[in-house]
Amino acid sequence: MFSDNPLFEMFAQRSLIRVRGGGVEVGEIMTAIGAIADGGTDAWVSTFTDLAARVSTQGETSAAAGHRVSARDSYLRASTYFDLAYWPIYGSPVDPRLTAAAARADEAFAKAMELVDHYAQSMEIEVEGLAMPAWFLAPDSSGTARRTIIHTNGYDSNVHEMYFAHALAALDRGWNVVLFDGPGQGRCLIRDGASLRPDWETVVGPVLDATAAREDVAEDSIVLAGWSLGGFLAPRAAATHADRLAALVADPGQWDQRDNVVGMLPLSDEEKAAFPDVDLTKLDPIQQWLDSPDVDPVMKWRIVQRGFWVNGVPDFASYAVEMCRFVVSDRASRITCPTVVTRALADPLAKNADKLFEAIGSSKKVLIEFTDDDGAGGHCETLNRSLYHQRVYDWLDDVVPASR
Repeated sequence: MFSDNPLFEMFAQRSLIRVRGGGVEVGEIMTAIGAIADGGTDAWVSTFTDLAARVSTQGETSAAAGHRVSARDSYLRASTYFDLAYWPIYGSPVDPRLTAAAARADEAFAKAMELVDHYAQSMEIEVEGLAMPAWFLAPDSSGTARRTIIHTNGYDSNVHEMYFAHALAALDRGWNVVLFDGPGQGRCLIRDGASLRPDWETVVGPVLDATAAREDVAEDSIVLAGWSLGGFLAPRAAATHADRLAALVADPGQWDQRDNVVGMLPLSDEEKAAFPDVDLTKLDPIQQWLDSPDVDPVMKWRIVQRGFWVNGVPDFASYAVEMCRFVVSDRASRITCPTVVTRALADPLAKNADKLFEAIGSSKKVLIEFTDDDGAGGHCETLNRSLYHQRVYDWLDDVVPASR
């Protein structure tokens, strides 16, 4: 669609999730990738950084002339393009270009939030000394106590991307929205070096406290939703905080993360069952492949650049062991709040959604499937979020009515 480079194609397609709300223009993406041509990662970074800076300057010009909507739209796109600029250079040690682009993306997004039609308030929520960036959004500034949905991220998203993928649809339906980046996500990872952690209940607790304490939040109508790896993290948190939640959404529903890793390991069935209590040197061939020039660039980005960095590990063996700490099977029965579990049939990460669904203790739960025939069969229904929002929010409206 955009590029013969599989990594660049992945990033460009992913940006389309921000089309709703004006977070990206396809023509600008196509022109930038055309300018990159056969250039590599450095060309991508510089081209999208230049595009982001140019669009941001357009926003400054419009703002100075009093053109609010034009300025807002420019800042939103600038934030997207700064995010796009650093995706290919994910990894540790952190490239200073990544740090700079991420900070400028935050700045552009904050400027846009000053100009939006809905209410937007920046927040800092602390968990064990880490300040997590968050945004509280409401349909208006009336202070009316409303239903509120808290969105938690996965591996490599941030509050900017969630704004387009989640917040706008919720605001249109009269919900308040809380977006936050936790350890291993967004600013917490890039600026503060905080790694992902399995005990997401510890992370979500302070977010629930800050949300429920607000007068413009109906405390009995708070929903927790997670997408991508958040489809594991949110259920993990809900198992502890179910009594504080009116509902849970897992998109897609995920099970113990060891199941996503162990099956691919060059081990016997007995060793897989015993993992990680095995001879870890047997995983050296995978590390050697990841280090080789023949490695698939998308796989290297997902495992080495993203996976190692986000989890704070130095190699594949450590990564595989770390993933075994991400467990929900021992507590899924404690998820007693109403729950939506989604499964996009072409998404490998959704393969165990039915396991989570069956294990959840709530008597009010639904498994919603998406297919390629819907144009929504891929990861997190990226190419048809409207259908996702229709099905999920129609169910939530019945379970958590506005007049609750």
